[in-house]
Amino acid sequence: MPGRRVLLASRNPHKLAELRDLLADLPIEIVSPDDVGIEEEPAEADIEAWDSFAANALAKAAWFRARSGLPTLADDSGLCVDALEGGPGVFSRRFAPASSIGEDGQDPANNSHLLKLLHGRPEAERGAHYGCALALIDDGMQVVTSGRVDGRIATEELGAGGFGYDPLFVVPEFERTFGELPPEVKAERSHRARAVTAMRTWLA
Repeated sequence: MPGRRVLLASRNPHKLAELRDLLADLPIEIVSPDDVGIEEEPAEADIEAWDSFAANALAKAAWFRARSGLPTLADDSGLCVDALEGGPGVFSRRFAPASSIGEDGQDPANNSHLLKLLHGRPEAERGAHYGCALALIDDGMQVVTSGRVDGRIATEELGAGGFGYDPLFVVPEFERTFGELPPEVKAERSHRARAVTAMRTWLA
């Protein structure tokens, strides 16, 4: 039988699938806003108005919790590049200029924009890390956990796995991008996986 429902405050199908896989062994059912009939509102675009992953995750969790009454889990994560002074950071999802977004959507445009900004930089100047904050809000409970994984930015997209910046993010331990590595490797070592590991006790 399904366990208690926990709302994921995201309409991103990739995040939904990844978190469902990471938490499949717990007695909970991860549901999306669409699953519980929360229609998308223009105001959702303005929720992530803060300058840290943790603050944005808490804001999303509170917003969707108020509309659902369910325990709500929210994720905010992104890529932080040393040569860009930590950018794009909280702006990772909408990094590329709007004029550069084609039929393929935001992710390819973001990757192309990042490669353009780092063009000609040697490997030593391509350091980066993924960061993730998870926030859980329920009756009388507010918890935030975080995760991080260090790597560097490749000079071209490699691999078709993952999503977002994964085809560009080289994991030094394997000398391959998350786009090239099997999903089970990312499930063990990604920034989101580490934040989930820290959150598991509260979700259980």
